[in-house]
Amino acid sequence: MQLIGYLESPFVRRVAISLEFLGVEYEHRELSIFRDFDEFRAINPLVKVPTLVLDNGQALVDSTLIIDYLEKHVAGASLMPTGAADFQRASQHIGTALVAMEKIAGLIYETGHRPADRQYLPWVERLRTQLNGAIELMESAVKQRHGIWLLGDEISQADITTAVAWRFSQHIDASQIDPDDFPALVAYSEKAERLPEFIACPLGD
Repeated sequence: MQLIGYLESPFVRRVAISLEFLGVEYEHRELSIFRDFDEFRAINPLVKVPTLVLDNGQALVDSTLIIDYLEKHVAGASLMPTGAADFQRASQHIGTALVAMEKIAGLIYETGHRPADRQYLPWVERLRTQLNGAIELMESAVKQRHGIWLLGDEISQADITTAVAWRFSQHIDASQIDPDDFPALVAYSEKAERLPEFIACPLGD
């Protein structure tokens, strides 16, 4: 199977790291939705990252749906906790981190790809407010954890997604989210990024 998209996308990186933890072999193919649009479109008309091309040629999109498929039908293992209470907590953490990713992506599109005279500043400010809210919730969750990771001493999808979201926020523009304001996330991210599964999927500098 092929995972398509650059690891600069937190959604792609989230899937790649999950593949590493699940022990699933795959080929990583770097295609950009901007620079490689026509080549990407020939593979998947949706031109969306991440795209996972299965061995039968079918293409899956959306990082959460891809990971769910891999766990249930490929790896036979899950990065989610089994108990209802912990599953709910993990889902909340994942949802918060995904919102952070989405708002950063929204800011990239709005301020990096739209001409300055066509940017709607109230919308930009709303995106930043939502992003700050998500990061604050992530910091609080990390501070309140009981154990090494968010749900204890075993890493879960909640940790993968939270760590990927924070690293992405700093990779794009640390001036938007000052790391000095979020010391728990900084330490937590550094610990995650030292794991071999994260090292195998580098975001870069």
